[in-house]
Amino acid sequence: MKRRMIALVLTTALMGSMVSGCGAADTAQEKTVDGETETGQTNGVFTGELEKNVTIQVLENDTAISKGYFKELIEAFNEAYKDEGIQAVDANMDQYLDLANDGPYGYGPDVLYQANDVIMQYAEGKHIYPLPAEKLDCYDAIPDAAWDAYKVSVDGNTYTCGVPVNVQAPMLYYRVDLLPEDWKSSWDADQNGVPDMVENFNSLYAFSAARHAEDPGTYGYMKSLSDMYFSSGFLLSYGGYIFGKDNTDPSDIGFAAGESEKGAWVLSQLAGVMNEDCIDDTITTNAYSKLADGTYFATISTPDVYSTFLDELVKQYETEGLSHEEAETKAKENLVMTSLPKLPESGDLTEKDPAWIDTKTMGGVNGYAISAYTKAPNACLAFVDFATSYEMMIKRSEMLGIAPAREDVAKAAGGTAEELFSRLEDGNIILMPSVKEVSQIWTPGQTFFIDLAKDVFRPENEKKYKDTAAMKAGLEDMSEQIYNAIFTLE
Repeated sequence: MKRRMIALVLTTALMGSMVSGCGAADTAQEKTVDGETETGQTNGVFTGELEKNVTIQVLENDTAISKGYFKELIEAFNEAYKDEGIQAVDANMDQYLDLANDGPYGYGPDVLYQANDVIMQYAEGKHIYPLPAEKLDCYDAIPDAAWDAYKVSVDGNTYTCGVPVNVQAPMLYYRVDLLPEDWKSSWDADQNGVPDMVENFNSLYAFSAARHAEDPGTYGYMKSLSDMYFSSGFLLSYGGYIFGKDNTDPSDIGFAAGESEKGAWVLSQLAGVMNEDCIDDTITTNAYSKLADGTYFATISTPDVYSTFLDELVKQYETEGLSHEEAETKAKENLVMTSLPKLPESGDLTEKDPAWIDTKTMGGVNGYAISAYTKAPNACLAFVDFATSYEMMIKRSEMLGIAPAREDVAKAAGGTAEELFSRLEDGNIILMPSVKEVSQIWTPGQTFFIDLAKDVFRPENEKKYKDTAAMKAGLEDMSEQIYNAIFTLE
């Protein structure tokens, strides 16, 4: 790959300290958009003068490491910058490292890869640097919706604190070779060549019940309800929301808003065609092997684990006697990742000929940020620029199956990547709030969804959620717990 030296010449000095994190930048840049001038905040440590003979520690995604992509990335970067003596290495730390507590003591990466909600929690405490994003090669190739996930406004100034890499949102994974032989006549009502059970949840519900009835050892749709990230989307589909004012006001918690109780009802019905593994994270952890061995027909997960599902299916086919090449070809033909099925407007999965609504999901944008504790910010920025280049993003997409944030790479990749962009633009992917208070939604949410799942397996006289009114009350209580966690118990 041809190396690009980064020329980051900052224009106007502002008052402030020379070393500051997001929210207290000390330089500004002007740019012209549609003939109007905007001021974008960056940081004076990014002079464009590369620190020589330095080693930068990079905290990457576990999947990128296990699948070999990260090794290829740092080897390519190190070759490109060997003349300057700049070397990137694996930080060899847990991907959920707490930079806010560890960074000030010198323990932490120079560059970190995380979801936007995690990175932006560090912004408020000035643990990461505001970046001169407009100088990066990827800037114009990434849509505003993705950049917005990494922006924060302080005292009327806007700072960009991360660089988007890939879009995350729940996707449906299913096995083509587990479809019934007669699916084209029995499970394709509109004769469009797409199985009904992957187009709408009513058909997926009916198919799941039928598959389990035919063979009690198999299931249709399987997913842990305890996972707030995935389950909350059903609430959002029926009018719920996370925080008010475009996810910026944590005093307004909206999981019980609208008719979100219908989403809880949908989850309860789906739990009824699963087993008790849906109560905890059992399905989340065994879905790769269970989809591969045919126990499950379908599940929900994120695009970045496509390669893990694929690898498990390849191994399964190999145990059935296929060569590795044959198994890989067959796995790619039979493993499908697609958008979530539509939901019935009524919330009733047994309704015939319902009106359909799009399924909304919680989503996120994973990306890179630079620690405010690094001693080599310019070398770190060079790494981020290199890692988000067209060539490396193409390779990341090919090796990991991610949905790249760069539109040019997404277009080249086609399929799921373009699909996710469309969902993001249509408002069907609700990005996790980029405020620290979002960290308080997970535990109360998980508690409610676990209780909802347990309820399905309780005796009739012990059930807590016998109707949608009870579910509404449960969601209101969950929202109150979140509010208390943010404002009362902090």
